Amino acid sequence: MARQVLLFISLLAVGSVLGQVSYIIPEEMTKGSLVGNIAQDLGLQIKRLTSGKARIYARDTDQYVELNRERGVLLVKERIDREALCKQTTPCALHFQIILENPMEFYTVTVQITDINDNAPTFKKTKIIFKISETALIGAKFVLERAVDLDVEMNSVQSYELKPSDNFALKLHSNSDGNKDVEIVLQKPLDREKQEQISLVLTAVDGGEPQMSGTMQILITVLDANDNAPVFTQQTYKATVTENSPKGTVVATVTASDADQGSNSKITYSITNAADDDTRIFEINEENGNVVLIGIIDYEKSRNYQINLLASDEGGLTDSCKLIVDVQDVNDNKPEINIMSKSAVISEDANPNTVVTMINIEDKDSGENGKVQCFMSDNVPFELRASSNNFYTLVTDSDLDREKASEYNITVTCSDEGVPSLSSSVTLTLQVSDVNDNAPVFERSSYEAYIVENNTPGLSIFTVKATDADWNQNARVSYILEDSSVNGVPVSSYVSVSADSGVIHAVRSFDYEQIKDFHFRVKAQDGGSPPLSSNVTVKIMIQDQNDNPPQVLYPVQTGGSLVAEMVPRSADVGYLVTKVVAVDVDSGQNAWLSYKLQKATDRALFEVGLQNGEIRTIRQVTDKDAVKQRLTVIVEDNGQPSRSATVIVNVAVADSFPEVLSEFTELTHDKEYNDNLTFYLVLALAVVSFLFITCLVVIISVKIYRWRQSRILYHSNLPVIPYYPPRYSDTLGTGTLPHVYNYEVCRTTDSRKSDCKFGRAGSQNVLIMDPSSTGTMQRIQSEKSILDEPDSPLEQKPPNNDWRFTQGQRPGPSGPHMPYGTHIRWTPKNGTRATGGPEVAMGTGPWPQPPTEAEQLQALMAAANEVSEATATLGPGTMGLSTRYSPQFTLQHVPDYRQNVYIPGSTATLTSNPQQQQATAQQATQQALPPPQASAQPEPPKAAQTPASKKKSTKKEKK
Repeated sequence: MARQVLLFISLLAVGSVLGQVSYIIPEEMTKGSLVGNIAQDLGLQIKRLTSGKARIYARDTDQYVELNRERGVLLVKERIDREALCKQTTPCALHFQIILENPMEFYTVTVQITDINDNAPTFKKTKIIFKISETALIGAKFVLERAVDLDVEMNSVQSYELKPSDNFALKLHSNSDGNKDVEIVLQKPLDREKQEQISLVLTAVDGGEPQMSGTMQILITVLDANDNAPVFTQQTYKATVTENSPKGTVVATVTASDADQGSNSKITYSITNAADDDTRIFEINEENGNVVLIGIIDYEKSRNYQINLLASDEGGLTDSCKLIVDVQDVNDNKPEINIMSKSAVISEDANPNTVVTMINIEDKDSGENGKVQCFMSDNVPFELRASSNNFYTLVTDSDLDREKASEYNITVTCSDEGVPSLSSSVTLTLQVSDVNDNAPVFERSSYEAYIVENNTPGLSIFTVKATDADWNQNARVSYILEDSSVNGVPVSSYVSVSADSGVIHAVRSFDYEQIKDFHFRVKAQDGGSPPLSSNVTVKIMIQDQNDNPPQVLYPVQTGGSLVAEMVPRSADVGYLVTKVVAVDVDSGQNAWLSYKLQKATDRALFEVGLQNGEIRTIRQVTDKDAVKQRLTVIVEDNGQPSRSATVIVNVAVADSFPEVLSEFTELTHDKEYNDNLTFYLVLALAVVSFLFITCLVVIISVKIYRWRQSRILYHSNLPVIPYYPPRYSDTLGTGTLPHVYNYEVCRTTDSRKSDCKFGRAGSQNVLIMDPSSTGTMQRIQSEKSILDEPDSPLEQKPPNNDWRFTQGQRPGPSGPHMPYGTHIRWTPKNGTRATGGPEVAMGTGPWPQPPTEAEQLQALMAAANEVSEATATLGPGTMGLSTRYSPQFTLQHVPDYRQNVYIPGSTATLTSNPQQQQATAQQATQQALPPPQASAQPEPPKAAQTPASKKKSTKKEKK
């Protein structure tokens, strides 16, 4: 058997799923027949029906349909007879709900029962008798009762047939309720003498498949002379009755009249309704036409009645009318509250609009009496919402807080609007379970911040702030930058957010010309388990900065060629020479450009428009004006500070092109030459500056280094102890200096501040120190100066071999006299002072004892500091202290012979007399290091020259 399925699903705003499914099945289906696959039609799984304990909820109706959870289908539970269930009501439908739990859901199911042709049309009476006068006029009507078919629509009565149809014709009248009134109309006069009894058969046929019919026999007795039929005063009567009215209440009175007299005018009233229900509720008085209530009227069962009335006289003539009775509703039913499903416990973190309980409200009354208003207890975070007709859901309308209330007793009261109003109530108990129920909340729904372009990366833009109503770990808020993209680039490359403080930093430097604003979202997440979070939209707007200078589009500045504008000499005042076109990629007032004439060959000839950049003549061009005109136009924007660009406009004041060509060819050559010259000048200046700075740094470094060394020596407290090398000997075997000797030099601690003057040496003695107490002394001739300077005033003289000393003056272990010596003494400030000759006191005494090892070590430490500075000051070849304690002692320079030089242990005197030098030359060459003896009249010692004194002496020599 074919069936049709119609599915409607709608979603409620309260969060529970409320769907409506409609099925259409025929009546008389066998028990166990399939109504529909409810699981498939609702999009549910079979295990959902089982776990949700799916069940059918029906109100005051027998369950004709059952639910098979294992298959997810609806089956016919009992045989359905549409006529017994709905009678003539169309459409006929069963309404029930499918209830699911965990979570609670319900679905409304409507099963519409379609009619099948299982009932044949029937007449209340199988035979009817009419008495018709033979004087009845043609066209006289005789009302027949219509056939009753319990089926509806096409399966109900569709047509009538009358046989035979010699004297009478069948006439049908359609009513507003869809039924048809049946009448037979006299179409041929009756003749009692010919036919006193006429038998007719009326057949009613329905439109079902297969087609079914019913018949009624009509017996007509032809009477004599009653030619006036009764007539009702109205064809339709209307009356109103209140439901629950007592029996015997007169609903209405109908009246008919007959123009005949006698027995032919006596009228009898009757009800001709085919349905038995109407005759059980109403009856009519046959004599006076009062319609009386004999049954119970219930508005909820039927809201109106239509009664067909018949008036007939003794002659068999009749007339018909209708009585429509409207039933008025009385508020006699209070609302019924049915708990479809409810939850005993709700979580504290339940979202608003979470369904707690589903309630069905039913009031059988109608109109104002059936309008129900439901309300609930005050000061509870719940709301009662009407989800659909007669269905209510109890939902949460705000966040729950178990710390404030752990249990709610909710009273739901429903009342109708009747007079008097009827109401009913129910109390629901609900427990609240505790969870982490407070999410972080931002102070603002959205944020906007401004930042000027060209910012420094890492700059703090602003701070977002969110608070959490929870405590301890649940209130600890951390900030996270949600993943998104700005122009295809991750937003994390633009900004970053501090997880603890919510400070938003710029990751890069923004450029207003590339991006003007962008959006991103920041999420605030607490430390609960599971964590709760919220997010906010942040909009960063970048403000323009005047960071782009104007760009000149015309005239184009090219390096290889020269472009010139040509102005004829006949040009008038205001002649447009050219127009400077420039743009600025900035925006706003930073892009407003102004043009000014910065330089010009002839300022009195041209001007530039401040706003449009047009170059025009301001006077008449004359023959005296130069052909080549060079204009420098500056283009400035309106930013703070303003930026500018310059453009050079070459103008040729001429009437012919060859003149212009020759002039500007030279100009191009000069320009290239000037450009190259400028480049080389700048390059040379840069090189010179670099060298100067390098030299300056080196000099300062050296000065600082020497100053540090001098400070270290200056503050030293170690005494300088003279040390006499123990093992110096003459290896030639002919010398007269068997004993050791040395030269003593006295200097200040700061050797750079001392001056020393040495005499010229005729020979240099090399004393080699040998750890095994053996040594050699060789003479080496040298012509080097003291400071290795060619221009030194202390030029060396030929060697003086006049070593005058007697036998008594030869050195010995205990000479009678103290050795003569040349004393060179430095002072810290005034330089060197040399003394010697007769000024040296002479005496006798033993040779001083050699120092101890401790004294030698102390002397070595003091001399080491002097060696480094003395060597750097005097240069190589000088007689520094380094020769005193080195393995090889080199006498590169000896004092000038004009000075008194003594050798310890000897009384020999070195003199500068040339004759004496010649007499003693041969003797001096055979002796090793003879002790000098002071001359009778020694020359006064000369102070060593400083660099400054050298310059002065040089100047004097030049003069």
